[in-house]
Amino acid sequence: MALEIREPDGRRRVQRTVTVLRSPSDCYSAWRDFARLPSFMDSLESVTVDPTSGRSHWKVKAPAGQSVEWDAEVVEDVPGSFLSWRSLPGADPANSGEVVIREAPGGRGTEVTIALSYEPPLGEVGRIAAKLLGEEPAMQLDEDIVRFKEMMETGRIPTTAGQPNGRNRPSVAKRGAA
Repeated sequence: MALEIREPDGRRRVQRTVTVLRSPSDCYSAWRDFARLPSFMDSLESVTVDPTSGRSHWKVKAPAGQSVEWDAEVVEDVPGSFLSWRSLPGADPANSGEVVIREAPGGRGTEVTIALSYEPPLGEVGRIAAKLLGEEPAMQLDEDIVRFKEMMETGRIPTTAGQPNGRNRPSVAKRGAA
């Protein structure tokens, strides 16, 4: 479960750590390729990187079928171990993130810690509304980190898309009565 902290300036910080059975360099490469992030971060619609400036443009799903977009820049990049970025001035919501990558104790994979900081749109009211709608960053990070681990370890992200669930499946009695 993601650790959530309210910072003194009103921003929220969510953080989660997972152990992945891959090398630190593999995990770093997956995070450094920003355009690849939407493959396991469900709320991200797209990330495009400008190869000349190194800046990136992020498009994220928002409540009520809306999207939010901003530009970001890499703040610090230590290949194989650390990456941080922040939105450029004027972004709404203002946000930043970092990934810390280190070998797990005993050489048992890689510990990956992801931390995101953001200003909740509409302040505390917006944060509560997002939580009720299941779209709060802490909830999303919990799901995203599991998808990241699955993608790195198996090459695929498990999905239930296209599978019937209990509410939509015809009951046995209805199927038998013809």
